Amino acid sequence: MTEPAEYRYPCDQCGAQLRFAPGQTTLVCDHCGHVQQIPQAGERRRARALMEHDLHAGLRDDLPESASVEVRTVHCTNCGAVIELTGASHAAECPFCASPVVLDTGAQRLIKPQALVPFQLTEGQARKAMTAWLGSLWFAPNTLLEYARKGRAMNGVYVPFWTFDASTRSAYTGQRGEAYYETRRVSVTVNGKRETREERVRKIRWYPASGRVARDFDDVLVMGSASLPQRLGNELTPWDLSALEPYSPDFLAGFQAEGYTVPLADADREAKGKMAWVIEQDVRRDIGGDEQRVSSIDTDYAAETFKHILLPVWMAAYKYNGKSYRFLVNGQTGEVQGERPWSVWKIGFAVLAALVAAAVAAYLYDPQIFGGSAPDWLD
Repeated sequence: MTEPAEYRYPCDQCGAQLRFAPGQTTLVCDHCGHVQQIPQAGERRRARALMEHDLHAGLRDDLPESASVEVRTVHCTNCGAVIELTGASHAAECPFCASPVVLDTGAQRLIKPQALVPFQLTEGQARKAMTAWLGSLWFAPNTLLEYARKGRAMNGVYVPFWTFDASTRSAYTGQRGEAYYETRRVSVTVNGKRETREERVRKIRWYPASGRVARDFDDVLVMGSASLPQRLGNELTPWDLSALEPYSPDFLAGFQAEGYTVPLADADREAKGKMAWVIEQDVRRDIGGDEQRVSSIDTDYAAETFKHILLPVWMAAYKYNGKSYRFLVNGQTGEVQGERPWSVWKIGFAVLAALVAAAVAAYLYDPQIFGGSAPDWLD
C-alpha cells in the first residue's frame, strides 16, 4: 500500500490550511478561526493497543510493505537533520540549527511511525518556559537575552524515537563480599609528638556467587535523531508514553517532523546497553552482601519488539560568533534543555571584580600587605 506523499488540510469554512491545536483533538484555521475535529481521535484514544514490530524482522529489513512509507525529505548539510516537509514548500530554515535548507526533489522510504505523543504545550507556553530558562543563565551574552525578549517564534518538531521491548533471562557468576573489621595500632603525630592509637580497619571476605535473574523491559527509549546532541535529547525526560496515540498525519498539521537518522540496528545496540545496565543492578541485588564483584552475565533475549514513535519538541536555534546553539522544550511537559554560549566580556569583568574585592578585603584586614598604604586605585 502506497501512502500519499503529501497531506493537505483545507479549512471547511475558508479553504486555508489548518494546523493541529496543542492539548486538544482539533485542527484550527489561523485565517478564520474555524475549528474542525480530528476524525476518529476519540476512537483512537479508546483503542489504546499499539502494534509492535518484530525486532528481528526489522533488522532483516523484512517488515510488511505497509510498515514503511515514502516521504519527501530535506537534508541539512550543517547538522545532518533529515526534515520531512509537506505541501508545496521548497525552502525552509532547519529547526535544529537555523541554517537555510532547500527541499530535495527525491523521496526516501522509511519505517512509518506507529505512534506519537501529540503536542500539549502551545508555542507561547513553550517560549515562556524557554525565556525563563534563558533568564536564569549566568554570563550569557546580552544578545541572547535580547533574542529571548524579542519572542521569536519557536519551531514545533516531532522528533523520532525508537522504543524496544524484551523479556530477558540472565545467568551470572561473581562474588559476594561480607564486611568485617579488625583493630590495629597505628603511629600518628599530634602537636609534634608521636602517639600510638588504635583504629578499626574495614576488610572484605569474598565468597563465590552465581544465579539467575529475569526482567521484562517495556518501551526502552532511544532517540532516533543524530542531529541533536544526545545529552539534550536524553535529558528532555520524563516522557509519559501512556499518552501515545496511534499515528495519524492529522497531528502533524502545522508542524514539522524529522525522519530518523539513527538506524534501527544502532538504536537496538544502544537499547541493549541500557538493558544491560539494569540487568547488572538486578544481579548485584541478587548477589547481596556488602559489596559485589560481577564476573560474567549471559543474557537471553526473547519476545523482542520495537516501535518507531514521534515525540513533540519545541525548538529554537540561536547563532552567536558563527556557532549555532539549540534550545529545546519538551512539548508534553515543558522541560527545557539547551546549549548555552558564554560571554567572554562578562566573565572577564566578573573575574576582575572578584580580584578587586579580594584586594579590598585584604587591605582592610591588614594594610601592611600594601606597605601600610592603599594602592592608588583604592584611594
